[in-house]
Amino acid sequence: MTSPMPYPIEIIGTEEKQLTYADLIRKPLISRKANIYGCCIKLMTDSKPFAEIWSDNFYSADENNRSHGRIMAVEDRTMTLHMKYDPLTKTAFVYNFDYYGWLKSVGLAIAGDMLEDAHQIYSVHGASLDMAGKGVALIAPSGTGKTTHSWGMLRNPGVRLVADDWFFVRLYEKSALCFGSEKNCYVDAELGKIWPEYREMLEKVVPDTRGRAVVNARWVVGAEGVVPMTTLKKVVLLKRDPSDPVLLRQLSDRVALNILLEKEFYNPHQLVKDARKQELRRNFFSELLSKADCFIANTTSDPATVQAKIFEAVSAG
Repeated sequence: MTSPMPYPIEIIGTEEKQLTYADLIRKPLISRKANIYGCCIKLMTDSKPFAEIWSDNFYSADENNRSHGRIMAVEDRTMTLHMKYDPLTKTAFVYNFDYYGWLKSVGLAIAGDMLEDAHQIYSVHGASLDMAGKGVALIAPSGTGKTTHSWGMLRNPGVRLVADDWFFVRLYEKSALCFGSEKNCYVDAELGKIWPEYREMLEKVVPDTRGRAVVNARWVVGAEGVVPMTTLKKVVLLKRDPSDPVLLRQLSDRVALNILLEKEFYNPHQLVKDARKQELRRNFFSELLSKADCFIANTTSDPATVQAKIFEAVSAG
């Protein structure tokens, strides 16, 4: 079973990209540039809410910088929900997106597409936290509690946030370094109902049409509670399986890799999935998992029970 694409993606060539760009650039579009782990990703959109959330979500890039990748996001009711992507110029055209979470994932994926080819820096669709200098990754498909449990972990003393949804990794001979790239987090406004510590913060925000909002974790955990990087030591895969009575079990790196291969790395936003790219990602995850203790947690139980079990496992050693 693979991760379903939330929107269809069509890979196009440079000629079609040029024609599509020439057509859309005539529209009154709002332009914003983001710095996504050193990549300048330019958003052009006819949606003011998307432009505003993008600016709150990411660090801004100098407007004089040439963009490494581009997204043109427009509403056109004569067309269906879909996306076109030109891998050569790193240009995406998205039509009729009504969810900012997809848009930001496209921006991160464009940066990831370039970084894995040019710099051997890889994307992980997951959360990354630092526990006294030791990194923990929660890797999961959407809807299994990745944000719930990364923010749940932050309630514990000594735990600091690197990223709650997507992070980048550099592999070295003896270590794997995880880096965040988002200025602020895009979270479910209902998070305060699960963890009361965040209720006051989330009562101050205005959710979008999907009930989500951009928040600054530093409002609650302080400036020292968010760090730019960590050295990975533990990986926890998340799943939601009511038929499995085991809450958490340890995995070998080989078993963990097989799960990620079967599930397309828990990342439904991979833009290019040809054989070359898949081999790059397979080799990356194989090496990454070999450098960490691996677990899988079943998130069907109540969040507090699952959270306690995860924290116990990643705190050991």
